[in-house]
Amino acid sequence: MSIELVHIGFGNIVAVNRAIAIASPNSAPTKRTIHEGRTNGKVIDMTCGRRTKSVIFTDSGHIILAALSPETIASRLEMSRGGSLPRASRGDDKDE
Repeated sequence: MSIELVHIGFGNIVAVNRAIAIASPNSAPTKRTIHEGRTNGKVIDMTCGRRTKSVIFTDSGHIILAALSPETIASRLEMSRGGSLPRASRGDDKDE
């Protein structure tokens, strides 16, 4: 099994094949999980002092805080795999 690495900003790299989920840190359950992880020593802060925009949960129970949005990390992962993400057209977000 090969290790798939993705740059998550500011010189930090994560092995995404160990990631279970990439989430936004704004919900109460995610904030609670981060707080519990801090008390258990399972949080890895890779924000370099910047605002946390995404939270990566790993299969080992570690919680990685990143300063890039989940969409940016997902697009970097997709680009590293050789694919491309579909872009929304201008009319997609308007109600008809």
